[in-house]
Amino acid sequence: MPKPDMTPMPDTLPTLLLIGHGMVGQRFLEALVERGEHKRRRVVVLCEEPRPAYDRVHLTSYFEGKSADDLSLTPAAFMAEHGIELHLGEAAESIDRESRKVVSRSGRAFAYDTLVLATGSYPFVPPVPGKDAEGCFVYRTIEDLEAIEAYAKGRTRGAVVGGGLLGLEAAGALKGLGLGTRIVEFAPRLMPAQVDEGGGAALLRTIEDMGLTVHTGAGTEEVVTGADGRVTGMRLTDGSELATDLVVFSAGVRPRDQLARECGLAVGERGGITVDEACRTSDPAVFAIGECAQAVDGRVYGLVAPGYAMAEAAADALAGFPGSFTGADMSTKLKLLGVDVASFGDAHGTAEGCLDVVYADSRSGTYKKLVMDPEGVLLGGVFVGDAEAYGMLRPLTGSVPPVAPEQLVLPAGAGGPVKLGPEALPDDAIVCSCHNVTKGEICACGDLPEVKKCTKAGTGCGSCVKTILQLLPQTGDQGLCGCFGHTRAELYEIVRVKRITSYARLLDEHGRESARGGEGCEICKPAVGSIIASLAPAIGAEGYVLDGEQAALQDTNDHFLANMQRNGSYSVVPRVPGGEITPEKLIVIGEVARDFGLYTKITGGQRIDLFGARVDQLPAIWARLVDAGFESGHAYGKALRTVKSCVGQTWCRYGVQDSVRMAIDLELRYRGLRAPHKLKSAVSGCARECAEAQSKDFGVIATASGWNLYVGGNGGMTPRHADLLAQDLSDAELIRLIDRFLMFYIRTADRLERTASWLERLEGGLDHLREVIVEDSLGLCEELESLMAAHVAGYRDEWAETLQDPERLARFVSFVNAPGTPDPTVQFVAERDQMKPDLEVLIPEGALSIR
Repeated sequence: MPKPDMTPMPDTLPTLLLIGHGMVGQRFLEALVERGEHKRRRVVVLCEEPRPAYDRVHLTSYFEGKSADDLSLTPAAFMAEHGIELHLGEAAESIDRESRKVVSRSGRAFAYDTLVLATGSYPFVPPVPGKDAEGCFVYRTIEDLEAIEAYAKGRTRGAVVGGGLLGLEAAGALKGLGLGTRIVEFAPRLMPAQVDEGGGAALLRTIEDMGLTVHTGAGTEEVVTGADGRVTGMRLTDGSELATDLVVFSAGVRPRDQLARECGLAVGERGGITVDEACRTSDPAVFAIGECAQAVDGRVYGLVAPGYAMAEAAADALAGFPGSFTGADMSTKLKLLGVDVASFGDAHGTAEGCLDVVYADSRSGTYKKLVMDPEGVLLGGVFVGDAEAYGMLRPLTGSVPPVAPEQLVLPAGAGGPVKLGPEALPDDAIVCSCHNVTKGEICACGDLPEVKKCTKAGTGCGSCVKTILQLLPQTGDQGLCGCFGHTRAELYEIVRVKRITSYARLLDEHGRESARGGEGCEICKPAVGSIIASLAPAIGAEGYVLDGEQAALQDTNDHFLANMQRNGSYSVVPRVPGGEITPEKLIVIGEVARDFGLYTKITGGQRIDLFGARVDQLPAIWARLVDAGFESGHAYGKALRTVKSCVGQTWCRYGVQDSVRMAIDLELRYRGLRAPHKLKSAVSGCARECAEAQSKDFGVIATASGWNLYVGGNGGMTPRHADLLAQDLSDAELIRLIDRFLMFYIRTADRLERTASWLERLEGGLDHLREVIVEDSLGLCEELESLMAAHVAGYRDEWAETLQDPERLARFVSFVNAPGTPDPTVQFVAERDQMKPDLEVLIPEGALSIR
């Protein structure tokens, strides 16, 4: 792209008025900024909605716990930094092209020199009786979703009109809200625009297996209402009737071109503002981009990638750069109701003389079709159930693949599959169709964050991220440290398979030549100690972390089974499963804190921390707590910390499951489980999410039908919402999946890697994780469950184990040569009726006192 002219701007700038601030509108603003046009024009934006642009592609994730802020596409400071005036809740009402003014719904007039229409589309609602009844909704905005969620409370049945992309998204949302869901599609198959008859059949079987009911080849004749005017059912064109409490219309969209029609701009016969290659309308001062526009090829594009390309073309025209939009690739890859669906190129085989290469397996719900021309050129394809090859095959459209097409669709053991590596793609192959980014542009970057920042690839629908990771350079030495050339995951496998129970043996047999026979380092010793501890029951190792060689491998906190604080004292955190505690146990904690002079603090994890214990006091404190029925809370270890809970259906009028009981069960099952990093969890008894389960490594939220499982969440400095792994699980299904998730994480994560960063790094991300631990694609699930069962059976409380052994107790002294002498530097001063560390004793004379 040519560099923009940076000459000084005149005092009075021409006004560019943008109507509409959706995904395409925001991309247009970004394109203007990239070309420096925001410095040449006063940019004004009218946004009909009450919030800036947000991600409609992932709108359904709102029901999975994402907030409006999470979905936002507009950086907080973007408008202010670039001098853009954004008017929220200000819908355009009319356009006067002669005077070049737009009047908003509030009556304000906005003058313009250049007008850009990015008004998008509106949901099509069939003109049937009852369509406006109470209980009828569309599925387009966050406000629509909020209304659906509120109305669904206390209701049991829902129906979706439309079996396309948004229709299946809406059906998944209703199912997630606990409604028995029906899908009504007028076409003879689901997703008729994207998949062929075979793909539709595979998709239908899979969705029906999930408990949804599908009606194809039938339209809506009437929405039936009760005496109170609320929806009670539907009557279909095939004569059938179905009972429902709620109807969501998701039967396609229509371009919002009314403003253009009323002001005399040319529109297409079937709708859409007609534009040229620069996205300029019949009025040279007016542009139209996105779903409201009809491109020069006569099509109205309903996907975000073409909209982005139109935004770029319009920005180029305004900046005087070469650029045009003449049509777009309609390829798409989605996960709908947990099913991978993808299509690209000539998916329906409309080219003359084309040939199909098809693999179908109705048992697994898998369907793959490649469309080839007689010369072997790849024209397109359809994937349902397994879209692994999409990322590599789509960029090869229009070329002859380097291997026979049947090898690309057949499963292992039947002549395939052959996986195409990145080297099979030419440099000019488009890898990210949302932002039109080539393989060559991606390969010029060093890592994924750089790719996203410099090219925007991977920031749209996200389907290209796996291919991007394969294209990026791989670092040379992946070893854990200078002692081991293996990764942590590889060392885990070595320890597990060879049943190695000592660090010394592992170093001597599998360390780098230069490190063998040595003492190791501070990186690998705790990492190996954690691996051996997590596998101890399965490999026959001593599970107690302070026995023998294991003691020398531990970090400071593990070395004394307590957290060291800033003045050299320690904190003691007894386990309180699920946050539930009896008055008697509360009294014990209070008495221990009083008798030992400890500072007490209730934590965000629903625990009570006791601060200020000297190392020599720890056994006596533990003894009092263990006698009262407490055990170690493992706050010191890279292990399960807490499983928070709300009070659930036992006490809360909104609760739908017993969240406290589930939290207690989970905490007692996974207590003491050593991992690459700490683990936190929570269980919420309803969708109000009082326990904040979606900020945890694994979180559970109750539904009317069971439990939803979220994984990979994280609070702290870099927060991350957890991802929905599975829905409506029974107790047994939930525990089985968590068992697999935790053991797979422990098996494959890097040293000190939280589940959030592990999941983002994992090749294939959440989809791959789901394949491994839900679908058992690698055949590991039985082994993962066995490892967890061994942990549960072999669990022993480390505090109680220590108290029973005089040799173990001997290490808990401040000075080895003076066992009865307390550390004189551990001092405290009073504050707010408790005590805090006296840090003055640790500061050299003359330095600033900290009190």
